[in-house]
Amino acid sequence: MPLLAPVGEVIPEGISLEGRWHLRVAGDEPDARAGQPAADGVIVPDRRNRGRQSRQPKDGPSVHVFLETGSDLKVTQTDYGLFISFDRSVVEEYRFREHRRVNVGPIEADRVSGWADGRYVIQTLDVQGALLTETYSLQDGGRQLVRTASIVHKEREILSLQQIFDRVK
Repeated sequence: MPLLAPVGEVIPEGISLEGRWHLRVAGDEPDARAGQPAADGVIVPDRRNRGRQSRQPKDGPSVHVFLETGSDLKVTQTDYGLFISFDRSVVEEYRFREHRRVNVGPIEADRVSGWADGRYVIQTLDVQGALLTETYSLQDGGRQLVRTASIVHKEREILSLQQIFDRVK
C-alpha cells in the first residue's frame, strides 16, 4: 500500500473555519445527501447504517465509509486541530499535521491532514489503495464554507463532489 505524505507545513494566520454552517442546495443541482447515488453508483454513506458497511467486497474500495455527510456542520478550530460535527450526531477530529491509523469497525485506513494553500486537506487511504481527499476552504469573505471530496481508486475517480455551506448567523 502506498504511504501518505504529511500535509502542510504551517497553520495559516487569520484563517478560521470555525462556525455553524448550513448546506446550500440549489433546485437545479444534484443533492449529495446520504444514501443517494453519486458518481459511478458510489453511495455516499449514511451514518445510521455505519455498522452494516463492513460487508464491503474484499476486492473493492472501502474508504467511502470514512466520508461523513450532513446538512448542518459545526466547526470548532483550536490551535491544534479541527472538530467537525455533522448534524449534531457525529464529530470528526482532525489534528494539524496528523498522520495516523483510523478505523470504522474492522475497516482501517491511513490518514493525514493539515493546511495547504489556505485549505484544510484530509487524505484517507484504504488497504485497497483507494484515496479519499477532502478539503475545506472559505470563500465570499468567509461567509461560505466550500467542501470538496473525491475518491480515486486504480487511477479512476469514482466520486467527486462539492458542497457549499452558508454561515449561520
